Amino acid sequence: MFILTFLNGAVVRNSQFNDDFDPLATQREAAMFYGLFLRGHSLDALRKDIDVPVNLAEKWRNAPRYDTAFRDKLNRVYMYRKQVLAIFEELIGSEKNRARVQ
Repeated sequence: MFILTFLNGAVVRNSQFNDDFDPLATQREAAMFYGLFLRGHSLDALRKDIDVPVNLAEKWRNAPRYDTAFRDKLNRVYMYRKQVLAIFEELIGSEKNRARVQ
């Protein structure tokens, strides 16, 4: 659901994308999911919420009704979600390391 909301915002703000680019957006979003994890949300459920499955990404890329510009946006969304997931995994890893030290 979040992916569609993000994508819809990206399509609406097409001309503003380069002007509104926030290099810390992935870190902020990963931190938000990490906060949910700390509040007791399931790690597997959060990973599923963040990630875009490869088969879904392939379906997006191969859909004949999408033009090239829209496919580029879908690829950008896919890469963004993978970056958020990688940062989230780093935060989880640091939490596990901190738990062992205490």
